[in-house]
Amino acid sequence: MTNPADVVRTWLEDNEIAFEETEERTFGFSLPGERKLQTPVRLDLGPHALGVHAFVCRRPDEEFERVYRWLLERNMRMYAVAFGLDRHGDIYLDARLPLSSVTPDDLDRLLGSVLEYADSAFNTILELGFESSIRKEWAWRIERGESTANLEAFRGWLEADRQD
Repeated sequence: MTNPADVVRTWLEDNEIAFEETEERTFGFSLPGERKLQTPVRLDLGPHALGVHAFVCRRPDEEFERVYRWLLERNMRMYAVAFGLDRHGDIYLDARLPLSSVTPDDLDRLLGSVLEYADSAFNTILELGFESSIRKEWAWRIERGESTANLEAFRGWLEADRQD
């Protein structure tokens, strides 16, 4: 059987992903995205399983139930990973897979899923859980003539509010 740590290390190097490795067979790295620019990931190689933990977003400021319900409904359509919460309410993607899943092809599928789900969910999580903060930031920037470039994803519903 191939050493799972060697497979992970080679996969990360082949994909030109900078990583840190601890002696406990833990790998830390970030996956680059479009909406969520960086998704921090930790892979833990235990005696029987591969643990995947990817930070998606901090605890929402508002509408917790709405955000968490949306995530749970989304879980039913996802491959290999699921959204979960830590004790603070921060949102993660998490998985536990057998060590036999530590192959280059399975790592491609698994980490591709992590990247896709974190990236595609990010703006919706922000809209649902941080709407008031986004509105305040948008109004502050408009009022002062500041750039709204990092809020472009929300322009549609923010400008619709100004026209009402």
